[in-house]
Amino acid sequence: MSGPLDALSAAGLVPVVVLDAAADAAPLAAALVGGGLPVAEVTFRTEAAAEAVRIMAARGDMTVGAGTVLTVQQVDDAVAAGASYVVSPGLSRAVVERCHEKGVLALPGAVTATEIQAALELGLSTLKFFPAGTSGGPAAIAALAAPFAGVRFVPTGGVGPENLHDYLAIPAVAAVGGSWMVPRDRIRGGDFAGITRLTSEAVALASGSAVGEGTP
Repeated sequence: MSGPLDALSAAGLVPVVVLDAAADAAPLAAALVGGGLPVAEVTFRTEAAAEAVRIMAARGDMTVGAGTVLTVQQVDDAVAAGASYVVSPGLSRAVVERCHEKGVLALPGAVTATEIQAALELGLSTLKFFPAGTSGGPAAIAALAAPFAGVRFVPTGGVGPENLHDYLAIPAVAAVGGSWMVPRDRIRGGDFAGITRLTSEAVALASGSAVGEGTP
């Protein structure tokens, strides 16, 4: 499972995308790649999600995953569409086991020591930390990382430009998930040039955070 995870870690940022129309998938993918961020998590909250994953994955130059996956059927649909990783808001044994069967990376949500131990028992070592902002933020991740050496986190929910550095400065954070570079209203309005600009700014900020780690 190292391929998708390596791509997410290399990017440092995972755009969490909500697409209302599959027709927006191609220009959005182009905007993300153009902005220097060839990764995306397409949330399975809309009817357009599976087709959007299919369109974006077909480019061949992006790592595309499915988010908000709650059921085994959604795992099947996501994988059939070309998703290389599956993200869930919580920890579902059925979903994780289906991901293992399908050979795709599972990133379930976990915010407590008990949930992390349950995930470890399922053979996982990288977890979504969601909702990060209301579950203790960077301080909680740093505290949990101490007893769970080797576990890595992808915090999502309440992450933005103002606290990005706080998360990326934690060694246990593999990447962060956010939607500020892919606002739903801009996608709906067709402002893909604006999304490219926001993406470029987010990439630059993340790079600066990594380079400036430990500096004022």
